[in-house]
Amino acid sequence: MALPEGGSRRAPDPTGRAHGIGERRTVIRRPVLSRRLRVAALSCAALAALVAPTAPAVAAGTAEPVNAAFHEAAEEYGVPRDLLVAVGYGESRLDGHDGQPSQARGYGVMHLVDNPEHRTLDTAAEETGLPEARLRQDTAANIRGGAAVLRHYADTLGLSPGERADLDAWYPAVARYGGATEDATARLYADAVYELLRDGVRAPVDGGETVEVAPRAVAPERGRYADAGPVALSQDYPPARWVPAHSGNYSAGRTQPISAVVIHVTQGSYAGAISWFQNPAARVSAHYVIRSSDGEVTQTVRDADTAWHARSGNAYSIGLEHEGWVNDPAWFTDAMYRSSAALTRHLADRYGIPKDREHIVGHVEVPGNDHTDPGPNWDWDRYMELVGGDPGEPGEPGAPGLDFPSYGTQREGSTGPRVAAAQYLLNARGHDAGEADGVFGPATAAAVRSFQSSRGLTADGVIGPRTWTALLSAGSTVSLGQGSTGEPVRRLQRALTAALGRTVAIDGIFGPDTATAVRAYQSARGLTADGLVGPRTWAALQAGR
Repeated sequence: MALPEGGSRRAPDPTGRAHGIGERRTVIRRPVLSRRLRVAALSCAALAALVAPTAPAVAAGTAEPVNAAFHEAAEEYGVPRDLLVAVGYGESRLDGHDGQPSQARGYGVMHLVDNPEHRTLDTAAEETGLPEARLRQDTAANIRGGAAVLRHYADTLGLSPGERADLDAWYPAVARYGGATEDATARLYADAVYELLRDGVRAPVDGGETVEVAPRAVAPERGRYADAGPVALSQDYPPARWVPAHSGNYSAGRTQPISAVVIHVTQGSYAGAISWFQNPAARVSAHYVIRSSDGEVTQTVRDADTAWHARSGNAYSIGLEHEGWVNDPAWFTDAMYRSSAALTRHLADRYGIPKDREHIVGHVEVPGNDHTDPGPNWDWDRYMELVGGDPGEPGEPGAPGLDFPSYGTQREGSTGPRVAAAQYLLNARGHDAGEADGVFGPATAAAVRSFQSSRGLTADGVIGPRTWTALLSAGSTVSLGQGSTGEPVRRLQRALTAALGRTVAIDGIFGPDTATAVRAYQSARGLTADGLVGPRTWAALQAGR
């Protein structure tokens, strides 16, 4: 997922969610009667039938609480049950993610949002009388809140009871629910919901139950959104749509040549991510977003401009956001892999980017970042095969090798790859060692003394075990344990190799051997020897202990 231009990002500094729909997809249409005739034809009985679920009603307290929640919320607020399910599925695939916020700070299966520009969580609390904490954490309450928000929008739009019985008449309310600031993006969001209604939904949810929506013909009444599309095509990548991010969420131009592609996961939906990048409060963006269901691509920042997605990597990279959540591999479809790989192959050919894992990297592998995407469920071997490149090992573009079986003492007059690694790390931490040329001269010595002073170490200009440990461990302090992967683990393994004076395999995988090394370090430093790397262990490493 993308990051703001600088600084650490709180949970809100993320992106959105929802299922986008391509303008090229065919929508099944039926003859549309005039509104007056249709409203007159719809009776109270029809309203009740449309609000009720397709499947038999399930009472509260049964073995199917999610189905019951959708049924009861639909009845209470007069929202068609299938529409409510489709909105929730488009937002989250009916996964509440244990109350964790999305990139746009949305919660639960209905993605109730709490950010400066879109506050459906507030609206849900006002309409239901439920506390926000419960709306965030409790699935039934969250579904009820989503229904209340949709009904609030329907009332604001002036939909009559007869119109509310017409599924197609809800389109403008659904468009508002997505929170887009521009009509074209709102249409992208609402069209996605109606595509789900057209195709049907079958979603397994926690507890073993399945939520279903039967396919149906749809002819959404887009109203003002009818003139909002189709979206323009990208000039940089013709297969992609062009939906520009807000100008305050990226920098015009480049300060470095394009030399890398960074792979992200949105922690939210396709249309929601696009919408979030248009939100001036986001302070975040990416160049491209790829949809899970069919691999559709939308460009939001021109290649020639600098998207804010990977902090230190912004200047030289192009960021690709992939719809989904890091912990749910179901989002990473074959269509997404193939579409994304085709885009990466195009970018590599166009800008001369080597097709290897030093130049096609995950967000987690860019120095100075504290995110884990694309995570362990992303299949790098398959992706690189589709790109047509070398799966290899990850690394930073242009960086010298940092992995060594030992880190010997380095001082003025020393030369070689370990000196180059130290120079690179010093420069990355803001201590100017000059060019990483592998020659330990006066500039490098001055940079070492500056770094040592900043860490409370003896400022002697010599890189011994304590300085190596502090230098190699510097960076984000994300908690690690067995099963963790990525660049933070490699950084830990390097630091342990220096601190313990023995080789710890540097493979980016926190397995039993790394856990043993962590416990040995913790025991020797008077820390709780639990094999978990949290704030205290990171603090000790970064102080050179």
